[in-house]
Amino acid sequence: MSRKRKKTNPKKNKSSKLETFLRTEILHFLEKNPNKTYSVKQLTTSLGLWNQVANSKIRATLDRLAEGGKVAYVDKGRYKYRDGGGKTMTGKIQIVKAGYGFLLVEGEDNDVFISPSNLNKAMDGDTVQVKVLSTRRRRGNKLTGEVVKIINRARTHFVGVVDTVGKTHFLMSDDPRVKMEFYISSKHLNGAKDGDKVVTSLLNWDRRSPEVEVVKVIGPAGEHDTEMHAILYQYGFNPEFPAEVEAEAAKVPTNITAAEVEKRRDMREIPTFTIDPIDAKDFDDALSFQQIREGLYEVGVHIADVSHYVKPGTLIDKEAFNRGTSVYLVDRTVPMLPEALSNEACSLNPREDKLTYSAVFEMNDEGKVLKRWFGKTVIHSDYRFHYAEAEQVIQGESDGPFKAELDILNGIAYKLRHKRFATGSIDFDSAEVKFELDEQDKPVKVVKVERGDSNRLIEDFMLLANREVAAFIGQKFDNPPLPFVYRIHDQPDPEKLSNLQTFVKAFGYEVNFEERGDTSKIMNKLIHAVEGKPEKNVIETIAIRSMAKAIYTTKNIGHYGLGFSYYTHFTSPIRRYPDLLVHRLLTKYLSKEYNENPNVLEEQLKYCSARERTAAEAERTSIKYKQVEFLEDKVGEQFTGVISGVIEAGIFVELDENLCEGMVPTWSIQDDHYDHDPEQYCLRGRRTGTVLRLGDKVVVEIAGTDLRKRNIDMTLVEKVEE
Repeated sequence: MSRKRKKTNPKKNKSSKLETFLRTEILHFLEKNPNKTYSVKQLTTSLGLWNQVANSKIRATLDRLAEGGKVAYVDKGRYKYRDGGGKTMTGKIQIVKAGYGFLLVEGEDNDVFISPSNLNKAMDGDTVQVKVLSTRRRRGNKLTGEVVKIINRARTHFVGVVDTVGKTHFLMSDDPRVKMEFYISSKHLNGAKDGDKVVTSLLNWDRRSPEVEVVKVIGPAGEHDTEMHAILYQYGFNPEFPAEVEAEAAKVPTNITAAEVEKRRDMREIPTFTIDPIDAKDFDDALSFQQIREGLYEVGVHIADVSHYVKPGTLIDKEAFNRGTSVYLVDRTVPMLPEALSNEACSLNPREDKLTYSAVFEMNDEGKVLKRWFGKTVIHSDYRFHYAEAEQVIQGESDGPFKAELDILNGIAYKLRHKRFATGSIDFDSAEVKFELDEQDKPVKVVKVERGDSNRLIEDFMLLANREVAAFIGQKFDNPPLPFVYRIHDQPDPEKLSNLQTFVKAFGYEVNFEERGDTSKIMNKLIHAVEGKPEKNVIETIAIRSMAKAIYTTKNIGHYGLGFSYYTHFTSPIRRYPDLLVHRLLTKYLSKEYNENPNVLEEQLKYCSARERTAAEAERTSIKYKQVEFLEDKVGEQFTGVISGVIEAGIFVELDENLCEGMVPTWSIQDDHYDHDPEQYCLRGRRTGTVLRLGDKVVVEIAGTDLRKRNIDMTLVEKVEE
């Protein structure tokens, strides 16, 4: 099944010309007969094409016209001319990389599909008014529409490369969802040169090519620092803090006074340590441990008391809220707080007294919480572990410090974990990648990050603290309930679960999400069944996609994925703004101050949820950039991989060796014409019947890379039959 990549695609060009001809003929005919409906067969006959064009071609063209709102799909396979009627809807538009969009309307379950030709210069995140055109047969009779008015622009700044043609300058956007060019006049270049990566501000949207002005030259495109900074600017994160914020941070008093210690529970004499990644610079959590008597222990989860240093309304606080979160790119952390606070004053560095906010538990060997206490403390971290070092101690490979304490804590963590899974927590454990960079910041190796018991130990105690804080507020102050920060996760969409059920059946896994029983237990059974199997990553990916997104809100419905009735984020205020809000609210409520405005808090949490998603996109984009760069010198080499995504335009393949992902275009597969079957997550050959399904093992060749677009092009060599 060897393939050779072709520079041109005559089949595609010929097909495009035929479709253009069919679109013109069909629209002309339907416009002359606006009140009649026609089946595909009737149209083929009426147009005199019954012996020249297959019905499937006519149907495909009609479906595309229906998506674009040019014709209406009525029912039972019949179409008619669209008369231009239809209601309007207002909402935010979400545009995907392929170029089409969806109108998301608050309170509406169904979104509205908008083809690229009907976007009318709308961009991702814009608030728009959309005219509903019709239902669209190919996408499950959902609505399709056309943007008729842009109410509010979500973005006025764009990042990209200056492209000079003669004396004319354009901005080529880094965002693959932005398909248009932006015009830059010579007087608005502001020192930028051809090939520079820049940040621009919108001047005029009414031109054929919208006009922008360069407001910052980042550097020559292709340089490591330039590209990392460009990603940050693209997603609205400034790699540097404003000078006035840095100045304010430098003036924050960081000495711990005797008067301050008097206000707190002094836990400096209790054995305490941190466990973090080896390259971590800010330590926002620590564990303390002491045995009360045989089988009874006091475990302290100590969190940096950021609220002591960052006061509401200050420049630091406003900047932290604006960022919402720290951002983790492949080679750097861009903190939410200036380093004077994040890496120094607030960070729980070893052998230093630190101010903390603590959740202290009396627990038995079974992990049962017998008593809990929340409040302000002062601690002294005796030792800083990195995960690999703590892992060696836990596994008995090292007689490092705190071995007895780690062994007991690991045993309790195991019991907490077992109980969590038994009561509904879902055991997702997705693979992560890390890059090894050379002196020029070029990636020389991609490695999978392994998680051990030391990672899980910290995770389990952080989950415990987050759960118990939320439960304390939710249960103690429930009449009436006080506004609080909850981290919620809704139940999965039944339709997505049904699709997952169908998908895994092709791999031989029988699950039934419709039968009586706990969906989470069925999900866990599936996840455990695929452990160690080639299809593990793909099935877990589809399973995760069937889940709702976790968000911050004041309206608690519990956390489905964790199986918790109450959950919040308390443990990372250095890097997450919602955690800082939790600390402030907890302090208020413990002091019997009940004046929080729930509406203001809810708006803050919506913003924080959005910033969290944006930061995750920035992280994925930086990983993608380094994956493309890693494969730049491997064009022509072959790799085995797994089909990780299927769309009409092609298949995505994740390489086994390095988890890099690229795309094989449908048109490049030369042995047959392949149709997309979205319900079965596959491409199916018309003549051969060959199926290329999500999860299939394949061999691909790297055909090309494009760093600017962050694309990896592949060609299919063969499907691996197992």
